[in-house]
Amino acid sequence: MTDGASSAGSRGGFLPPAQLRALSGMELLEGLRDGRYAPPPIAVLLGYTLAEVRKGEAVFTCVPRFEHYNPIGSVHGGLAGVLLDSAMSCAAQTHLAAGQGYTTLEYRVHLVRGMTEATGLVRAEGTSVHVGRRTATAEGRIVDAAGKLYAHGTTTCLIFDM
Repeated sequence: MTDGASSAGSRGGFLPPAQLRALSGMELLEGLRDGRYAPPPIAVLLGYTLAEVRKGEAVFTCVPRFEHYNPIGSVHGGLAGVLLDSAMSCAAQTHLAAGQGYTTLEYRVHLVRGMTEATGLVRAEGTSVHVGRRTATAEGRIVDAAGKLYAHGTTTCLIFDM
């Protein structure tokens, strides 16, 4: 499960730079989805998982829990931001060749309704819109099992050679 991962195990991990550069975006994401590589530490901390990945699409799942609550008694909007940033940017990442990386330049999140512990499993679904030489854009949605919308957003990512 932790082939080449640093700080692996229940803490999560990440690949050494040389191994990371040798993988295309799809190869890395498929390895994360299939458990060949340790999940990133933030995914372990917040309890979300890469559930699906296809060219131009990435889906993360999460069950909102008490630990995600803000002081006013609902799930903090930052969870939606993290889930959408992950889904949208990884949708763009599926197009990257070995030796290419990316970083999020900006993302915008529209919170439509609040999540609670009672919400159950949510899906953050990201879809690439445009992938060029230096920038990529994507859009995303967070929905529950019944398809009810909780948040949606857009992102722009910067593509670079690693």
